Amino acid sequence: MGKDAHITDADPAASVDFQEVQATGQFQELRRRHRSFVFPLAVAFLLWYFLYVLLADYAHDFMSIKVAGNITVGLLFGLLQFVSTFAITMWYVSYANRRLDPEATDIRTSIEGHEHDAKKVQR
Repeated sequence: MGKDAHITDADPAASVDFQEVQATGQFQELRRRHRSFVFPLAVAFLLWYFLYVLLADYAHDFMSIKVAGNITVGLLFGLLQFVSTFAITMWYVSYANRRLDPEATDIRTSIEGHEHDAKKVQR
């Protein structure tokens, strides 16, 4: 049995040139949309996280300020880390559902439909 023995005619992606798919404008646009959302948000979140860590380490007096009862600024900032994580996750899911998933579905459909194979035959 060869290494490709598990591939059958029923495998829709068996003969797709994925590098060719990645070179298409549609795929490049999907990649651009994803990166333009994820990278800036990741940088912003890391800056916010490192600010919290630095304040916790070097601004003891500020972080110890009591806001209400035993609730301090440090505790609020710590809880806001969780809140911001969930908010970013919900924002990304919403963005992906609106802007990424429809495009990815189109690409997957064209691959499974072997549109790229048909283009090769016409050349």
